Amino acid sequence: MSEPVKTDVVIIGAGPIGLFAVFELGLLDMKCHLVDILDKIGGQCAELYPEKPIYDIPGIPMTSAQGLVDSLMEQIKPFNPQFHLNEMVESVEKIGDPLFRVKTDQGKVFEAKVVVIAAGGGSFQPKRPPIAGIEAYEGKSVFYSVRKMEAFRGKRVLIVGGGDSALDWTLNLAPIAKHLTLLHRRSEFRAAPDSVNKMMALVGEGKIDFVMGQVTSLAGSDGQVSKAIGKGTDGSAFEIHCDAVLPFFGLTMKLGPVANWGFELKDNELIPVETSAFETSVPGIFAIGDINWYPGKLKLILSGFHEGALMAQKAHRYVYPDKRLVFQYTTSSTSLQKKLGVAPEKPQPARAVAAS
Repeated sequence: MSEPVKTDVVIIGAGPIGLFAVFELGLLDMKCHLVDILDKIGGQCAELYPEKPIYDIPGIPMTSAQGLVDSLMEQIKPFNPQFHLNEMVESVEKIGDPLFRVKTDQGKVFEAKVVVIAAGGGSFQPKRPPIAGIEAYEGKSVFYSVRKMEAFRGKRVLIVGGGDSALDWTLNLAPIAKHLTLLHRRSEFRAAPDSVNKMMALVGEGKIDFVMGQVTSLAGSDGQVSKAIGKGTDGSAFEIHCDAVLPFFGLTMKLGPVANWGFELKDNELIPVETSAFETSVPGIFAIGDINWYPGKLKLILSGFHEGALMAQKAHRYVYPDKRLVFQYTTSSTSLQKKLGVAPEKPQPARAVAAS
């Protein structure tokens, strides 16, 4: 077990609700580490629909999903949150009163007085391609995400898909792979036009291959793929020799390991909470955003922001049990404004000027 990272609060999920929780906790002097299974900050907003318009954020008539994430990141800068991406929390263990040990699938360990679950609908799980026997290769030569680019240096890489992830990793891995092939079932892509143009330029320069078709089976032994067998759009069969396959077929939402943390779940997918602070049945563990349930719950970003504000008030009791919490407004509290770096400078005393 690695040396524990000690912090006040561990937030599971780095979507908009988790990000705003950093702000509310930070105002009350609580430090946060955030863990997310994705390779980027922003949760569903950043991964699934970054350009989707959002119209129901108070005071902002319209913003994009990515624009909201960018604004939240700017807002929490003063509190210097620490992010741990490409990691999934596997277990949360109570080891004190209050104190929790949080472990990830990458072997990282945290110790915190408060745990906040802000994981949306759960963890993002990759969609598995309909290829018989692909399970035997998963984690050895078939990967649904790139955690270390160096693992693909000097290898023959096959990337399958036509979205942003497929194109982004095509561009990133092309310089280090021995040979890279992008396979997509049609010539149209769901990725950013600039990425598509750059990919096609690499194809034109002979630096990578682009093939239209679908993988039908894999060949290899002991979990190591040697070639992908596929069918072209014209029905012809083809083979692509490769050492690693990266299928990017999108993501689905699953509750994941949270289901095994001892909560009584609502409909096997939501965590019931009380509504004064959105605390779970385990004192010190809170659930905010789409992953929680209570009577009258609305799955809105707006609701998650409200839940984060009340959560922070109760979390303060666990982190600072001997410290009285005085409620303050950011508009009038000089101490809060100092934390945000917006406190007005004190006026300089007037100096007497001698008459000439």
